[in-house]
Amino acid sequence: MLMRSLVPITVCAFFVSPFLSATVRAEEEAVKNAEKQFAVELDPEKFNQAVQSGNVFVKFFAPWCGHCKRLHPLWEQLAEIMNVEDPKVIIAKVDCTKHQALCAEHQVTGYPTLRLFKLGDTESVKFKGTRDLPAITDFINHELNTLSEVEQAEATLEENGGNTVPVANQNLGKVVDLSEDTFAKHVSSGNHFVKFFAPWCSHCQRLAPTWDELAKEIKHISGVTVSKIDCTQYRSVCQDFEVKGYPTLLWIEDGKKIEKYSGARDLPTLKSYVEKMVGVPMDKKEVSDTSAQDAAKEKADEEAGKLKPQQLNGEVAFTQAVAEGIAFIKFYAPWCGHCQKLQPTWEQLATETHNSQSGVVIAKVDCTAPENKQICIDEQVEGYPTLFLYRNGQRQDEYEGSRTLPELKAYLKKSIGHDEL
Repeated sequence: MLMRSLVPITVCAFFVSPFLSATVRAEEEAVKNAEKQFAVELDPEKFNQAVQSGNVFVKFFAPWCGHCKRLHPLWEQLAEIMNVEDPKVIIAKVDCTKHQALCAEHQVTGYPTLRLFKLGDTESVKFKGTRDLPAITDFINHELNTLSEVEQAEATLEENGGNTVPVANQNLGKVVDLSEDTFAKHVSSGNHFVKFFAPWCSHCQRLAPTWDELAKEIKHISGVTVSKIDCTQYRSVCQDFEVKGYPTLLWIEDGKKIEKYSGARDLPTLKSYVEKMVGVPMDKKEVSDTSAQDAAKEKADEEAGKLKPQQLNGEVAFTQAVAEGIAFIKFYAPWCGHCQKLQPTWEQLATETHNSQSGVVIAKVDCTAPENKQICIDEQVEGYPTLFLYRNGQRQDEYEGSRTLPELKAYLKKSIGHDEL
């Protein structure tokens, strides 16, 4: 006989003071935003219909599962990107506490389990990589054999018997879509303004139409091309050029990186940059404006004297940072919206911690950097941002409180054991 354990339920009533009401409302709004549903929730009937009509990537989960909760915002972000009109894959989820037989049928023995059901295949493919967007999109592209625009063009040429027009004419006024096979040859000679991007990156999506317009605007300038490469498909190229965030815009001459573009991403500024790099004369006003902007930037950099969190890269730096005393580490991804929101607070925490001379290390680890991937796997980082406190090299429980500066400082005070912060 199956026995159901009875869990006592306690109902607590409390009064929220007027001073807390604004905070409560803000937190409620954040919760509502976090609960937006983009992934398709499937029951057995809908599941069968979905896998019979297309490719489906399914998260089998349980609502009480901590790892599932951490994966939830990333899965919904993936669904928001992928679940568009005529998608190549549907991002879905199955609640195994509601549909136990369905989960058992697909060999779900732990939560979350991620399986890709490809149209026409009898067996699904289990995802076993790290649970971040680059790894997941790599998996999807690999399994579904997604072709880039260049590969599609090459396939079309083969079908047409190789008849085409000169490459120079093809690229005139267009953004050149590059791959691992075409990148080195394309940039080996001449001037190239290259966008390294990821399809899911919102900043990349906003830049895309401007990037297309830039290619049209500079088509009269000889010896320069505007191009792009998808880092989720061609990671080795992006790693070779030390791309650690999206979009990254690099100026490349004769196969060598000259500099990383860090200016504004509007069309006039981008066009002026290209003209400057290829030596198109600017009028005196433009030169004056550029000099003033450079001077203002240098002054701002000089005045920004506050301490930044330590950027840890590689096993040696990480081990040294956490070896002695207290270290509070943020594990993040540059494309993560929550990480970007936390960044100014994390910097302020580093400044105030340094000023208090408490000896606490405030640092951060970019989990998308190749030299840090194994660290993040070893430290069981499964979502971004993840905040871990280390005491003499020993990792403590994950910090799951509010990410406001007062709450983070209070947590550190409690961890240190006295009020130096």
